[in-house]
Amino acid sequence: MTITLYAWGTPNGRKVSVALEEMELPYTVVPVNIGKAEQFQPEFLRISPNNKIPAIVDPDGPAAAGGSGGGPISVFESGAILLYLGEKTGKFLPASLRERVPVLEWLMWQMGGFGPMPGQVHHFAALEAEADRRYGLKRFSDETHRLYGVLDRRLAEVEFVAGELSVADFAILGWAWRHERHKVDLATYPNVRRWYETLFARPGVQRGFAVKLDSL
Repeated sequence: MTITLYAWGTPNGRKVSVALEEMELPYTVVPVNIGKAEQFQPEFLRISPNNKIPAIVDPDGPAAAGGSGGGPISVFESGAILLYLGEKTGKFLPASLRERVPVLEWLMWQMGGFGPMPGQVHHFAALEAEADRRYGLKRFSDETHRLYGVLDRRLAEVEFVAGELSVADFAILGWAWRHERHKVDLATYPNVRRWYETLFARPGVQRGFAVKLDSL
């Protein structure tokens, strides 16, 4: 069955099309013209709640635990898509945890650094005039607030970001903990505040934040 790839000609889009080709999976492309803000269309939002390309829809998704379910599944975020496709095909993602660790390390390195930072170079290099500090701060502040909004919408639907408590919550909490430094008032995002307070009520989270990490 054919996977549908929603993408545009960006580095993140290309990484998925390359993976699909290398894994010899049948797919069709639905172009999402980010220059015309097509990523903000409601139908795309249902597939990619962060309004970012790429995203995929696999009509032959895996069954749930216990063998029930199956059928179509949508996946957003390029790193998640690559992991999904690797799990689905058994290709380019080692089965052994020891061998898988460096794959995960370098994938996270790319997602967290070698992508966001060059992407900002792309943006600022395209400006005709020298960008000043106020412009840069506003750009990143606006994007930070947008991301809090994405998180708030998600948490309006579920208790934790992936449904059940997971490492994804811990990853996000590490940054949400700095919301005051981000100049973000959690009262503006009530679902994030509920989630934040729920997590910080957990003894394990409290212990994790109480550990002295700067002079071990």
